[in-house]
Amino acid sequence: MDARLSEVKALVQQALDQAMAGLPAGDLRDAMAYAVTGGKRIRAFLVMESARLHGISDQAALPVAAAVEALHAYSLVHDDLPAMDDDDLRRGQPTVHVKWDEATAILAGDALQSLAFELLSADQIGDPAARIRLIAAFAQAVGAQGMVWGQALDIAAEAAAEPLDLGAITELQDGKTGALIRFAATAGPLIANADSGPLDQYAGALGLAFQIADDILDVTGNEDVTGKRVRKDDAAGKATFVSLLGLDQARARARSLVQQAEGGLSPYGENAGNLRELARFVIERDT
Repeated sequence: MDARLSEVKALVQQALDQAMAGLPAGDLRDAMAYAVTGGKRIRAFLVMESARLHGISDQAALPVAAAVEALHAYSLVHDDLPAMDDDDLRRGQPTVHVKWDEATAILAGDALQSLAFELLSADQIGDPAARIRLIAAFAQAVGAQGMVWGQALDIAAEAAAEPLDLGAITELQDGKTGALIRFAATAGPLIANADSGPLDQYAGALGLAFQIADDILDVTGNEDVTGKRVRKDDAAGKATFVSLLGLDQARARARSLVQQAEGGLSPYGENAGNLRELARFVIERDT
């Protein structure tokens, strides 16, 4: 998996650099480029591997992978703003609004979101009907039924009189984190117009495992390694998987979810080896 992940990182960074190369020079383009630099590229990896499982070439899948990462970068830029999570460190560097200013960060996020949809219209993806399927599913995943909805629930929870219970946190994170992961993992069958059920099962479990791992890192992590502030959730009094389950049970829950994710890959046999390794990596990572 490591070699393939490194390959995907390089391909996606090149695609994003090329997509922004023709934009007018200035703070907006610089902030966009800054926001999409680095990161684990797990979502892009999901796109590329789900496409490979369905006979889709890397060339056809690459714009989709780049779109997912552009959208993810936009979400991080906006989440870090003072009105949202108010973070000053991301990927070991100052957040966009700290390095520039809030207005530039908002506009950079807006432009990255637009760029994501532009990338999904790329001719190299192939069949126009496939592109329409992708754009429709993407819009649903990242908007008021998915990622943005999850963020809205997160903000509302901060003002609530009582902390969320486990079911409410699961619903919140299934939108905030899980919706884009689910789109990425089902991009291959969307392009191929194939059954997305097995990969949807995989992605649903993977997304929750990913978030539990994040909650664990917020408690146990070192910000020099994670590249972002830690122990913020506890300081803010936010309910998390760790605060409700405890560290040991949270880890056990994450391991159980990885097993569920791997179960979803059974129709693909040994061809899904990279996705199985990714599921294990998600809960073993330190960033």
